Amino acid sequence: MSQPEAPAVLEMRDLCIRYHTAAGKVIQAVNGISLRLERGEVLGVVGESGSGKTTVGLAAMGLLPFEARPAAEGELRVRTRLLAGMSAAELRAMRGTDIAMVFQDPMVSLHPQLTVNKQIVEVLEKLSGHKDKAHRQRATELLRQVGIAGPERVAQAYPYELSGGMRQRVMIAMAIAGEPAVLIADEPTTALDVTVAAQIVNLLLELRQRLGMAMLYITHDLALLAGVADRIIVMYGGRIVESGDIRDIYARPQHPYTRALLGAVLRIDRPTRELRPIPGSPVDPGNLPAGCAFAVRCPERMDRCTLELPMPVNIGPGHVAACWRLVPVNDQGPV
Repeated sequence: MSQPEAPAVLEMRDLCIRYHTAAGKVIQAVNGISLRLERGEVLGVVGESGSGKTTVGLAAMGLLPFEARPAAEGELRVRTRLLAGMSAAELRAMRGTDIAMVFQDPMVSLHPQLTVNKQIVEVLEKLSGHKDKAHRQRATELLRQVGIAGPERVAQAYPYELSGGMRQRVMIAMAIAGEPAVLIADEPTTALDVTVAAQIVNLLLELRQRLGMAMLYITHDLALLAGVADRIIVMYGGRIVESGDIRDIYARPQHPYTRALLGAVLRIDRPTRELRPIPGSPVDPGNLPAGCAFAVRCPERMDRCTLELPMPVNIGPGHVAACWRLVPVNDQGPV
């Protein structure tokens, strides 16, 4: 008798999110996203600017901008709890303990006029529901956990006195304060140099292992995910165009966009003249076509690609891609 499937720590089913601008324009940020994140797993979400990947992370946190909330459809669960219908107090209680997020730019996220210690203590007070002198010691210990040398000194510093990498470590310390089941890392190394970025990635993986967290790692850098993720989803125009095991997708990319992303990656074993930048510009989420959003940039497009959304095709165990080129001719039906 087969064992029942363990509940996911984060699950989305047919999630659709639309933004309504002041000018009356509708932005289709996320279109029918479904994903499942298991305990201790790292799921990478990759795509260009405007692909909808950050919106996915904000939705999971219950942090969608007000103009998007009435237009969110589908199902989103954190540790089996349905976010739809949660009160503001329930969402605040969920953040930090069930799920937490590390944002792109810590200089924007951290308060410039409060010391590091004060900001971490505020997080601990929110999580515990009370003030406690022990929070100051706990704040210093969190800084030590994220690899900060001299945590007592850094605790008394202001954000502007710290390097970019140090500020990001502070943000990570705040995110793990409640030992969340899910950590969302939204482009956490974007503003950092290569060496510091590698240190931050290694820190996140170490904390994931130590705390047993699952991680949703959002990035535009497909190459970075090779050493980070167990599985990845590739997004374009608010949709998942390919998903599967990281090794399988690297070895057998099926969607033209995934192949294009891999072709644009700088590799030490390949001359730079072989780099193949993706032509054109990312699709406008406020003006999505009827068919595949990548069709206008795709070197393999067919007439059907511009007319209808492609059907998802199972490539192998857990590997799915949505491209008309993968659909057998007999199954495509009339154009």
